[in-house]
Amino acid sequence: MKLNTLISYLQPYKTYSGDNPDISSIENDSRNIQNGSLFICIKGFNVDGHDYAELAVQNGAAAIIAEKKMNLSVPVIVVPDSKRAMSVLADAFFGQPSRKLHLIGITGTNGKTTISHLIEKIISDSGEKTGLIGTMYTKIAGKKYEVKNTTPDSLTLQKIFSQMVDEGISTTVMEVSSHALDEGRIHGCDFNIAVFSNLTQDHLDYHKTMEAYKNAKGLLFSQLGSGFSQNPPKFAVLNNDDEASKSYIRATAAHILTYGIDNKADLQAKNIQITSSGTSFELISPFGIHNVSMQLIGKFSVYNVLASIGAGIATGIPIEQIIQSIKEVQGVSGRFETVDAGQNFSVIVDYSHTPDSLKNALTTVKQFAKKRVFVIVGCGGDRDRSKRPLMAEIACRFSSDPIFTSDNPRSEDPKQILIDMEEGVQGYQYKTIIDRKEAIHYAVKAATAGDVILIAGKGHETYQLIGNQMIHFDDREVAKEAIEGR
Repeated sequence: MKLNTLISYLQPYKTYSGDNPDISSIENDSRNIQNGSLFICIKGFNVDGHDYAELAVQNGAAAIIAEKKMNLSVPVIVVPDSKRAMSVLADAFFGQPSRKLHLIGITGTNGKTTISHLIEKIISDSGEKTGLIGTMYTKIAGKKYEVKNTTPDSLTLQKIFSQMVDEGISTTVMEVSSHALDEGRIHGCDFNIAVFSNLTQDHLDYHKTMEAYKNAKGLLFSQLGSGFSQNPPKFAVLNNDDEASKSYIRATAAHILTYGIDNKADLQAKNIQITSSGTSFELISPFGIHNVSMQLIGKFSVYNVLASIGAGIATGIPIEQIIQSIKEVQGVSGRFETVDAGQNFSVIVDYSHTPDSLKNALTTVKQFAKKRVFVIVGCGGDRDRSKRPLMAEIACRFSSDPIFTSDNPRSEDPKQILIDMEEGVQGYQYKTIIDRKEAIHYAVKAATAGDVILIAGKGHETYQLIGNQMIHFDDREVAKEAIEGR
């Protein structure tokens, strides 16, 4: 694509002096520059891309997008906001690929990963070829790729969408984080369905207030557009038991499909039965009453399933087919995942790293635990400090044997993180073991028949972030090793 043609998508049109080269790629990392690349200078938290513009030209960049004038040998197009320009240019360069996909976005504090996997299975079972973008990985035509963020930047997203279109994928399901929404990473993404799970405290280190956090999530729904498209219709699938949904209903012109348990909703679960091996409930919907049984456990799992059913219905899949897909789901990696090495007590690994998700997990455990409930929990470093005492208090209130340990301390002192946690549990009995491996081994050694151990916080993660090091660590591996070593 010619540079003039590409930048014509920027409004108002940006003039420049110089040649009109062919643009072979768009890059925001000077290390990826090749001959003919358009380099976009992005101001990051730690690095300013403007400092690498000259290097980019040396590496073959044919033009530069920047937020200030620069004296370089190639055309420099000055824009007020290079991130916003990047989303426009990436969408144009790759041929607006999200418009060629049935795009489903999921946002909320908890449940995004489970819901995205459930929706992907439902749609895949219907015969469609699917892609997935989320916390654990990006999946394109069955192949998994590592990710750095739950929701990539706009340039990476458009590259992924373009690859998915080339692979013949028709539907893409993606998790949408509040950070991505606030930073405009999904600008240029033409969503057909937006799903909301819930809103509870998290990321206040970034958003500062719950109101700002709520508003960031709401951007997904307001950006569905104001047109009443019927080909296909756009839907907002909202949790009617969460107060934030009222704001999102006002924010969107899309068709509304609600779900819930406690409040009346389009899709409502009644007569919920939870056991250690699964959950069942009656689904009340405009299509009648249906019995739903699943291998997933807990009330929080019912919410995740209801959200997924809503997305399936909004996609046009028959409800009976959706329910059959749900019945076959065995679980999602690191989400209430059991570790079974022949022991006579239960060990569960879960990603619960917010006060609400930890409470949900422990409440579910207590419904089938016969004796003691151990919980191994920590809090991440360089993240929302205000939730640390809340996490500790919930661990003490909903378990018999709380054990505080390290999660991903990052640049913080693990001891200080635990001190912050302990501020919320004065008067409670608990144990502190800084080393996470030691904490897991301690619980496994202490457990007896009928007990349950919940290892919370890291779920599917296979590493610990300590200082500037990423060290291999998998809660499931460590738990199994501890069980086999008893």
